[in-house]
Amino acid sequence: MLPTVYIETTIPSYLTAWPSRDAMRAWHQQITREWWERRRASFRLFTSPLALDEVAVVDATAARERLRVMQKLPLLEINEAVGTLTGHLLKAGGVPPKAATDAAHLAVATVHGMDYLLTWNCRHINNAEILRAVAAICTRQGYAPPMVCTPEELMG
Repeated sequence: MLPTVYIETTIPSYLTAWPSRDAMRAWHQQITREWWERRRASFRLFTSPLALDEVAVVDATAARERLRVMQKLPLLEINEAVGTLTGHLLKAGGVPPKAATDAAHLAVATVHGMDYLLTWNCRHINNAEILRAVAAICTRQGYAPPMVCTPEELMG
């Protein structure tokens, strides 16, 4: 069986965005496109209604393109266990309160047993200090958190 990957909001954003003039952002966009074209077939991809809601905002034309990519993915349920784990991640200091949506992405991927969570959000999701705390909190709650990584880290 193929490993599972939770696709967080930044992935379709980088995948469908106009090329950036910022060198680092342009590199992230290129790596994301390469991962999508070359590597996604090696995984079973999932997302959540939370991610769909996030990609649907801001520019309508860009939102349509992001949604086009995302709506092909199976949705993971936002259930009571996800809500409870999100609360623990926020209350125990794993994720700052201003990043409640990011805590929810981590909780969705964890509760549903994803192998990986793919993101470019290195502030509140793919952040070594936060992930250390998140792993401890998830373990205390009886869960094994997913490996959180960027497309560059999951290129094989």
